[in-house]
Amino acid sequence: MKLLRIILAALFLATGAACTADSTAGDTVEGRGGGPPAVPVTIATVAQKAMPIEIQVIGSVEPYSSVAIRSQITGQLISVNFREGDIVQRGQVLFELDRRPLEAALAQAQANLTRDMAQAANAEVQATRFQQLVDRGIAPREQGDTARTSVAALNATVEADRAALENAKIQLQYATIPAPIAGRTGALQVHQGNLVRANDQTPLVVINEVAPISVAFTIPESRLADLRRYMSRGSLTVAATPQGSETAASGRIAFIDNAVDQNTGTIRIKGTFPNTDGRLWPGQFVNVVVTLSTDPTAIVVPSVAVQAGQEGTYVFAVKPDQSVEMRQVTVARTRGAESVIASGVRPGETVVTDGHLRLVPGGRISVKQPFDATQGKPLDPARGAPEQGKP
Repeated sequence: MKLLRIILAALFLATGAACTADSTAGDTVEGRGGGPPAVPVTIATVAQKAMPIEIQVIGSVEPYSSVAIRSQITGQLISVNFREGDIVQRGQVLFELDRRPLEAALAQAQANLTRDMAQAANAEVQATRFQQLVDRGIAPREQGDTARTSVAALNATVEADRAALENAKIQLQYATIPAPIAGRTGALQVHQGNLVRANDQTPLVVINEVAPISVAFTIPESRLADLRRYMSRGSLTVAATPQGSETAASGRIAFIDNAVDQNTGTIRIKGTFPNTDGRLWPGQFVNVVVTLSTDPTAIVVPSVAVQAGQEGTYVFAVKPDQSVEMRQVTVARTRGAESVIASGVRPGETVVTDGHLRLVPGGRISVKQPFDATQGKPLDPARGAPEQGKP
């Protein structure tokens, strides 16, 4: 009985070892015969669609016009008729200075004019009398000449008085300071009650015209020829998106500088925006996009499909047998998450968009999240074509 147990135990151990060996050998053969495992990737279809031709740069917002308000006379500031940051209209009275000294100067100029006009009239009468006496031989000719000279001098004095009176009126007008443009006021630099000096270096306030408003930016001189060529066909639109915003303001190109900056190799451009909603603010940095034209047959791939290598940019193109090949491509331009390809792929081909690090030319893939960029539909992982009946 004991011998039977020993024989059964030996048979059991031999059978287990043989099964383990067969399983190991089978796994080894399968691994060698099947090659390396398929790499899970995501793919997208190369699309052909209309894509805008654009210039994308960074710009800054500038007021359409800006005026620093300064007093043209010296006097005490007695009234400020707005609050800091207010929107003011052209002609609206902003400041008032003490008018009393100016009104007194105006009255004095008026009195001087009246006095000198009376003296000039009297001198005219005297000159006429002397001329009559000279003509009758009673008075010497020198007295007649002196009388006429006195008339001319007094007439000149009258004209000087008129000029002084006009200047006094102008000085009195300077006591009231209106807004020369419509716009938004800045911080008030001089407050009511202070003495204001004529043409002081510090302005009373600065007004910026913000509706419309300008956006200034520069483009490389290599793009100037394209810009001018498309502008000759009509006005070009420009979009400006403030930092942190997803909504762009739309405007038009209004100005191209007359010279290229030789230090930077760029040229300054300005766009004008209505800015009725106040979205753009002076001093802001904005993302500027100038739309030159539209390419109706652009070849487009997701930008994540394009990789950079030692020999340039490339994509992994998926072949019908679910293997990949490395394809050198030329990127014409990039817009958002899409890249326009000038050469290297054709519409309808499939490229890898994720999982590049484990891929090698000729390697096999398995699709984990396919997508068709041309139709906006998921791809059938087995066939590489859009699934039917899927939204």
